Amino acid sequence: MQEYRPLRIALLGAGSVGSQVARLLIENKAELAARVGAELELVGIAVRDIEKAAKAGVPKELLTTNAEDLILSADIVVEVMGGIEPARTYILQALNSGSDVVTANKALLATHGTELFDTAEQVGAQLYFEAAVGGAIPIIRPLRESLAGDKVNRIMGIVNGTTNYILDRMDSTGASFADALAEAQALGYAEADPTADVEAFDAAQKAAILASLAFHTEVPLEKVYREGITKITAEQIDAAKRDGYVIKILAIAERILENGVDAGVAVRVHPVLIDRKHPLGAVRGAFNAVFVEAEAAGELMFYGAGAGGVQTASAVLGDLVSAAKRHVAGGPGLADSVHANLPVLPIDRVQTRYQITLEATDQPGVLAKIANTFSAGNVSIETVEQSVRVLDGKRSKTATLEVGTHSATDAELSAVVKALEASESVESITSVIRVEGI
Repeated sequence: MQEYRPLRIALLGAGSVGSQVARLLIENKAELAARVGAELELVGIAVRDIEKAAKAGVPKELLTTNAEDLILSADIVVEVMGGIEPARTYILQALNSGSDVVTANKALLATHGTELFDTAEQVGAQLYFEAAVGGAIPIIRPLRESLAGDKVNRIMGIVNGTTNYILDRMDSTGASFADALAEAQALGYAEADPTADVEAFDAAQKAAILASLAFHTEVPLEKVYREGITKITAEQIDAAKRDGYVIKILAIAERILENGVDAGVAVRVHPVLIDRKHPLGAVRGAFNAVFVEAEAAGELMFYGAGAGGVQTASAVLGDLVSAAKRHVAGGPGLADSVHANLPVLPIDRVQTRYQITLEATDQPGVLAKIANTFSAGNVSIETVEQSVRVLDGKRSKTATLEVGTHSATDAELSAVVKALEASESVESITSVIRVEGI
């Protein structure tokens, strides 16, 4: 068999992921060549600051600030610089020049994925993105290939390690949100500005990507319902633990059935109560996990490190080997199917359960009035727990009610909460959280 020519690899970015990709390409050059059937030649690394990258240990002779010329010299372009621009421009340039592209850029894919995939299809190039969701966890390829012939009904995932670490510390040590966040920042899990993580922007981007693949439907980022963890309190964590639950922030993408037929899909990210025995309830620390429910395959669980330079670099290298093998073998690559065109529905249409904790006046008939509020809103109560505080021998004038509901639409449940807030019998609502995994 004739030896294939060396494949020219251009790397865009030399941060925590890019520097590890460069190291692995250089250190494992011979082994990668044996796997691919061709040498993978790293021809250059585009960076903004050559001296800074060199100080971080990246070979200076490979560094350049001229990304455009580097792209035009490559067979495969690896983009790990992050952000929207200039990453979008560079990827489009690479695709239009006929190069395959490997990217770990979740923000770019969530906002401009359709444009990038359409461009790749038009020119016959390939766009690989395993590292964009879940770090080292292989989840993109199973959804894109292994389950392509199945019908995925639901995905629930812990897709942000920072928020899972914070909630886990609150659960396991009793730490406040602020203290758990400070610990995450000290360990390097959270940025100095943690907004993207704690307000669930990062998770929403990943949810949009997973949903687009699972349901073969374009899911715009603005149609992903998003709710962060900044309002989660130690009291909510303790109450969840007492009831056998744990609080997690989940990315959930699911088919919505109405009258027995698919009405569309809904995608959301928010804190939930989930049984501690559920596979996702047991995910600790900064780990990620994705739970997939498919019609034929059943329940599947993907678990592992969701972030980190070397872990993400592992997924990048996996895509790079796939792209290189395509060059050696020849022939068409993998086309993405986004032709189901299911409507993306608002969270109002989702069927879910709530647990609502409120302070009510401790008087005869109040519980009946509250129950009537639920009934009038077409929401069935499953459980009620009532407690009254006694301080210095004096009974409080309010009672704490913890109400668990049966499944109803999110719109119905939200309307009931508003009605409770307006009720003269309710002093305050202290917690409203959705229940999943039942």
